[in-house]
Amino acid sequence: MEPTDPTSGLPFIDEHQVRVAAPAPRTWDALTAWIAHTHLGVSSGFAHLVGTEPRGAAGTLPQPGSTIPGFAVAESVHGKRLTLVGRHRFSRYALIFSLAEHSDETLLSARSHAVFPKLPGALYRGLVIGSGGHRVIVRRMLRDIGRSAERR
Repeated sequence: MEPTDPTSGLPFIDEHQVRVAAPAPRTWDALTAWIAHTHLGVSSGFAHLVGTEPRGAAGTLPQPGSTIPGFAVAESVHGKRLTLVGRHRFSRYALIFSLAEHSDETLLSARSHAVFPKLPGALYRGLVIGSGGHRVIVRRMLRDIGRSAERR
C-alpha cells in the first residue's frame, strides 16, 4: 500500500530556505530539538482557543505519530525530511522541513501548505498569511534552527 501524501488537497502557501554552516545530521538534531523545545510557538492556551488537533504533546519527536500542540509527525526521514500536519477551526495544514547537504553546509527549507475553508478561514488566512506574519515567523524559525546547528 502506497503512503498517502500529507499535502493532498492542501494548496501550496510558500517556501523559505536558509543555508546552515553545519552538516545535515547536526542540522537535523537542531531542528528536532528546536521543535520539541518550542512546540513551534503554539501554546496550549492558543491550541485550546482555536481547537487544534492534536491538542497536546505526546510521543517522542521526530517519531511518526508523535505530537506537539497543533502538529503531528506524518513523516520522518532521518536527516532528510520531517513532515508535520495539523488542523484547527480555521485551517488544515502541513509544514515540511527538508534538508539537503552540500559539502560543508546544509540547505534547510520549510514548505507550507494549507487550506482555509469558508469565511472564518479566509479571515484567518488574511490575518496570518496576508499580514506577512507567517513569513516573518518561518524565516525567524529557520534562522534560529540554523544558529543552533552551527553552535553544536
